[in-house]
Amino acid sequence: MAKRARLWGRAVQTARLMVGIPDYDTYVVHRRAHHPGEPVMSYPEFFREREAARYATEKGRLKGCC
Repeated sequence: MAKRARLWGRAVQTARLMVGIPDYDTYVVHRRAHHPGEPVMSYPEFFREREAARYATEKGRLKGCC
């Protein structure tokens, strides 16, 4: 049963990444492991930062997605 739950979690994570929803849990684990002592953004801050990075503008045009 635990293997099935892990597989389901991976499938959900993959689906979210495919549609552009960033993985906050992976971000938190990375920040704590590689940047100890530095602040970790809250989920709303993280989501806004990722959204801004994805839909950044360059010379008045969208850069990124399409």
